[in-house]
Amino acid sequence: MIKRFRDLRVYRDAFRAARAVYKATKSWPHEEQYALTDQIRRSSRSVNASIAEAWRKRRYPKHFISKLTDADSEAAETRAWLDFALDHGYVTQNVYENLDDQYDKIQASLVNMMRSADKWCGPASLREPNKDYIPDLHLGHDNGDTRPEA
Repeated sequence: MIKRFRDLRVYRDAFRAARAVYKATKSWPHEEQYALTDQIRRSSRSVNASIAEAWRKRRYPKHFISKLTDADSEAAETRAWLDFALDHGYVTQNVYENLDDQYDKIQASLVNMMRSADKWCGPASLREPNKDYIPDLHLGHDNGDTRPEA
């Protein structure tokens, strides 16, 4: 049972792929640090961040799909940067094909989730136990006063 975004296979796959991108970029030329290296690292990591955001937005199917679309777009951007890396000789054909294949599978998973958003979305009461909110009145008060600050 999936209880949190880290339980999603697509999140774990994207995390592994982003780690592989980071590893591949460690040896890239210094002059690419603020261009290609930074861009591909950001886009690869953004896939995971967008998946996590989508998970928290699943109460609202349109928002859920929107965030998954963002993740899909970031995966496509990562693949575009991989094209440049291959063209410039920063990655081998084997590394390129491996990463491109990983992102192809990630994008396929995201598209499947978007197509079946109704299976992932719905009233929060169906997915999360309702817990009463009880503020901790003692946080941040070292003078013994338990009243909340105004």
